[in-house]
Amino acid sequence: MKNPLNYQTTEFDCGPTTLMNAMSFLFRREDIPPDIMKHIMLYSLDAYNVKGEFGKNGTSQMAMMFLCNWLNQFAKVKKFPLHCEFLTGADVSVSQTSKIVACLQQGGAVVVRLRHVGWHYVLLTGADNENVFMFDPYYRKKPFNTNGVALITDEPFSKNRSVSYEILSGEGNSMYNLGPKDVREAIILFNLETQKTPARTIEYFI
Repeated sequence: MKNPLNYQTTEFDCGPTTLMNAMSFLFRREDIPPDIMKHIMLYSLDAYNVKGEFGKNGTSQMAMMFLCNWLNQFAKVKKFPLHCEFLTGADVSVSQTSKIVACLQQGGAVVVRLRHVGWHYVLLTGADNENVFMFDPYYRKKPFNTNGVALITDEPFSKNRSVSYEILSGEGNSMYNLGPKDVREAIILFNLETQKTPARTIEYFI
């Protein structure tokens, strides 16, 4: 069975929490190998803050890139139906023709870094023509006052926010902006057994 997605425990563990949420979103609980959970925690929370305190600057881009590669290698060796791809720069965008939206339309998930109070990881889980749906691991009860951002409270297995393409595409420091294109990063993930590929989708045109 599928589990509800989780919220981070501290101010710093949005990265590992979001990667674990990607696994919970894509796979049934009984199908997720414990090795994946162990290694997500082992290699994340690696960044130092300005005071030299370990883990208090969250998870670095290098750690996320390493975990993407590790997950692909693990999947290959263990024949686990997972595929990941690390995206940077202009490839991290939201439009009807972007890799991210294509991933979401195929039933995949996207771990993306964006602006919050500081840099922050969330899980993108779906999209329509105007908005992207995400699960933000930072718990919040108060509704948003910003047009284009909405709180979702009744979808614990997939999403708790709706954010417009316009806001996500922002290159500034406003909440849920992806920020400057040259520093963007994301990981797209697929369960290869449930991915909606052309071979598995038959469309009838009348």
